Amino acid sequence: MKLYDSGVFLLEGERVVGENEAPRELLEKKEQYKEGTISYGILQDHNTGTSKENLKIRFDAITSHDLTYVGIIQTARASGMERFPIPYVLTCCHNSLCAVGGTINEDDHVFGLTAAKKYGGIYLPPHMGVIHQYMRETEAGCGKMILGSDSHTRYGAIGTMAVGEGGGELVKQILEETWDIKYPEVIAVYLDGKPNPGVGPQDIAIAIVTAVFKNGYVKNKVMEFVGPGVSSMSTDYRNGIDVMTTETTCLSSIWRTDEDTKKYLAAHGRGGEYKKT
Repeated sequence: MKLYDSGVFLLEGERVVGENEAPRELLEKKEQYKEGTISYGILQDHNTGTSKENLKIRFDAITSHDLTYVGIIQTARASGMERFPIPYVLTCCHNSLCAVGGTINEDDHVFGLTAAKKYGGIYLPPHMGVIHQYMRETEAGCGKMILGSDSHTRYGAIGTMAVGEGGGELVKQILEETWDIKYPEVIAVYLDGKPNPGVGPQDIAIAIVTAVFKNGYVKNKVMEFVGPGVSSMSTDYRNGIDVMTTETTCLSSIWRTDEDTKKYLAAHGRGGEYKKT
């Protein structure tokens, strides 16, 4: 694994040229190349403001599990919310056991069900599925953005830029306000070759975290997975790496898409959500 001290150019999706070694004609087009990233296109497509640097983002969908959705919905109700303006998926996969006695968990689940019925949400009952896999299979799509009140909200392997945030940011989306951020730096994760036999996605994820956590290499930046090595892994394998990019301290992660992404979406009856990036 190699970390660059300067920026790089990715030419035709295959060749990496370091900024310090780049010819003058490339350097003169540096800003133009920045706009050629997957991240730039998705972020600007969801930017409702006039500035390309100070972004005001509206998401395509939001999601919460049962540890967080009660407070989010109560806050939104107290702030005047009448309907969920975008798809809001409420899952019951984090406190599904009444291990402490009483009915507190079941009460939360009933609250979520009644809120979904009243405000137009999507409710996933206890023991029926896990928040992130459900979102990958039903809501994620190429070029979309999803916000979740869980730190591992990552659906980049399906071409969706997903972000995990505190509940307050979901309340803002429900109230039709925006997620306000400065345009983030983009870090290319160039993959070549293929995993050796016996190497799993968590092994790769841990290797990446080891390389970039302590030095803050990707902190609050977007990790963009590119290069021919992407296609050596199935989409589910990529999902296993992608969900762990949270541990690097990056803002989000996004992957180039290919025929396997297309097959994955088609297998879940959502082939129309595919586009090549």
